[in-house]
Parts: sequence; structure tokens; C-alpha cells
Amino acid sequence: METLNSIFGAINSVVWGPLMLILLLGVGLYLQIGLKLMPIRKLGMGFRLMWQGRDRKLAPGEKKTKEEEGEISPFNALMTALSATIGTGNIAGVATAIALGGPGAVFWMWVTALVGMATKFAEAVLAVRYRETDSTGYHVGGPMFYIKNGLGRKWLWLGGAFAFFGAVAAFGIGNTVQSNSVADALDSTFAIPHWLTGVVIMVLAGAVILGGIKRIAKVAGKLVPIMGILYVLAGLLVLIVNAGQIGEAFRLIFFYAFNPMAAAGGFAGAAVMAAIRFGVARGIFSNEAGLGSAPIAHAAAKTKNPVRQGLIAMLGTFIDTIVVCTITALVILTSTVWIGGEAGASLTALSFDAALPGYGNQIVSLALAVFAFTTILGWSFYGEKCFQFLFGTRSIMLYRVLFVLAIPLGAMAQLGFIWLMADTFNAMMAIPNLIALALLSPVVFKLTRDYFDGKEVLPGEELDHDKP
Repeated sequence: METLNSIFGAINSVVWGPLMLILLLGVGLYLQIGLKLMPIRKLGMGFRLMWQGRDRKLAPGEKKTKEEEGEISPFNALMTALSATIGTGNIAGVATAIALGGPGAVFWMWVTALVGMATKFAEAVLAVRYRETDSTGYHVGGPMFYIKNGLGRKWLWLGGAFAFFGAVAAFGIGNTVQSNSVADALDSTFAIPHWLTGVVIMVLAGAVILGGIKRIAKVAGKLVPIMGILYVLAGLLVLIVNAGQIGEAFRLIFFYAFNPMAAAGGFAGAAVMAAIRFGVARGIFSNEAGLGSAPIAHAAAKTKNPVRQGLIAMLGTFIDTIVVCTITALVILTSTVWIGGEAGASLTALSFDAALPGYGNQIVSLALAVFAFTTILGWSFYGEKCFQFLFGTRSIMLYRVLFVLAIPLGAMAQLGFIWLMADTFNAMMAIPNLIALALLSPVVFKLTRDYFDGKEVLPGEELDHDKP
């Protein structure tokens, strides 16, 4: 086990090292420039399309049009993707970034999100453009399919590599690590035993996961907006209590993004490079832009045009990081707890509790539980589609059952090695995806120009310059 730990530790330091962060930011910046900052300029349009993309009930005898092919509404596709991205990263990840990189890390999280909006847009555009219909009639897509259908058969091995990394990572980052985080939080706050938490999550998640994407999307479409809004409202309540410190919090963020911070109290101090490194790393961990997970959900959307779904998909990065992570960051920085040396979810809990004594810790524990639960739902679908790509449609139910059974094991286990392995495979998913995004960027740019020039191209129709 020590040998495996050292091997994966060495790999992890490379795949999550400076080169990977530069690659993630570089590809995102290239896409943002190539799109002429369209994801930022058209943010309002994205929100309008999201609202219009809610479920529409068909009239008796009415059939879906070509423009509505897909299993879930565009809105629920976004909620499914958000169910997997709004999670422990928004609570523990932000706190870790501040604890290790200082307040300036928040600024670099914002930069990562603004760049990542272009990445998420491109991922969803390609996912819809190159999706397929499987033997059961369901639409399937994601990096493995846009690699296979966009880059050609000679690149199939790269799609297979993504699918393998995704199927394995889902058991860690999207399952056992999440159930373990919930079990720890509920045990420390409410003294609920780990095994009981594991069994309850297994039963609740199993009832949803075994029903497939339609049931997952239906639950995500209800739960994600509710949990997100309640968490933001709780954060805003803390900021009302700490209103006098908000201006100072923003000053700390902008000043220490470009200046080193000296040690203070239990805070060890942070160089500018630490602010950049931890801000970028935690930002990507939170919003998953570039990892290739979210486009798997967006490929199942009932959509008229790939660009429309891309405009909706990019909102995931904005909502996750610019809205939810910022609320967490301001709650932490408007308290004085962050200089005490705490990190992770406990720092966020202490910060909430400082403003709302007796309630703050409970709010964070419950938010962590719901966030982690929905992350399990979203990642079950990601892992399932990766597994299906490798082993065929018949393997789907086997994967679902194994995924559900792993939940209580994760809640009760010591997860040091599993976390390390999952985190490593999670980063390795990004490598095939970023290669495909760079090579297929001309397709994204062409589709986007055609859409805004009024020449809409439906998924499956031929397109000039359809190959990189």
C-alpha cells in the first residue's frame, strides 16, 4: 500500500501540477479569445435560454420535433451538471484555497471561472454536435464521443482513455469521497454513526440512480435550485451580519492577488504564486471546466442547436464559482476565523457559526450533505456513460448496482488512498478532453458564427469544415 501511495502521489503531483493548470487555463483562454469573449458578452442570453429550456409538456398526440430530440430538458441538463459540480468544492475547496493561498486565491478562482465559461461552452457544443443514439434509443455523448466522431477512428484510443479514467474517478470523487464527507459532517455535528449515514444515502441515491438519466435529471431539476438558493440565502444572511467587513474582504482579495501576504495568527502566510496555484486548482476542482464531465449530461438535452446548449452549459461555471464560491469566500473573509489556521469544511463551518452562533455549523453540515448527495447522482451518470462506452449498453445496470453498493463502503472507510487515486484519475480525464477541445476548436468557432449569423445547423446535419 505504501508503494501504491508513493506511485500515485508522484503521478498526482504531475497531473495536478503547474503544467496541468497552465494547460487548463491556456486552452480556456484560447477558446475565450477565439470566441471573442462571447461567453461573457452573452451571459444574459444564456440565462434567458435556460429559463426557456424548462420542461414543456406535449399536447395529446403531439410528437417531439427534430429540434426536441433528447431525453431531458436543457434546464434539467444544466441542473444535472450542476448537481455534480456544486459540492464539497464550494464549501471545503474555497476554504482550502484561502487557508493555503490567502485571500488573493479568490481572485484567481474568478479568473479560472471566466476562462472556464468558454471551456464549458465548447464542451457542450461538441457534446451535442457529435452525440449518438445508443441501442436503447437514448442520446449519449461527451468527450469520448466527440473524440471518436470528431477526430476520427484513429483517435478512438484517446476516447477510450477518457472513458476509463472517468469510470474509475466516478467511484472516488463522485461516490465514496462524497459519502465519507457527509458521514464525517453528520457525525461531528449530530452524532449520527457513519454506517447509518452510508445506508440512508445508499437507499435514497439507489432509488434515483437505478431509474436512469430521466429520474436523475428530474430530482436534480428540483433539488439543485432549492439547495443552491438556500445556501446563498444563508450566506447573504451572514454577510448582512458582517456588512461592515465586506469592503475590507474585497480589498484583501484584490490586493493579495498580486502581493504576498505575511503570516498572521495561525495563518502561515502565502506568496503570490501560492494564491495563483491554489486559486486555479480549487476553482477547477469546484467548477470542473475542462475535465470533460459536464458535457456527458448536456449531450442528453432536448435541444435545437449545439450552440444553444453551450450557452446554457456555460452558466454552470458562472453559478458554481462566481456565485456560490464567492458567497463562501466572503463569509470566510468577513469573519476573523480564517487567520486561526483552520482549513477545509471546518473553516467554513466556523465562519458561518461566528455570525450565526449555534446555527452556522448545522447549516454547513446540512448543505454539505445535500451537495454531496446530488454530486453522487450526477457522477453516477457520468461514470455509467463512460462504462457504457467501454463495455456496451448491457453493462449499464451492472455499473449502477456497483456504484450504489460502494456508497456505504465509502461512508465507513478510511479514504486516504482512494481520494489520492480518484483525484489523480480526475485530473487525467482532462488530458484527452483538452486535446480534443484544442483540435476541434475550429468546429466550435464555425458553429458559433453560424448560429449568431442566423445560419443554424441542427445536430447531425453536415457542416463545412466539420473536421479539425
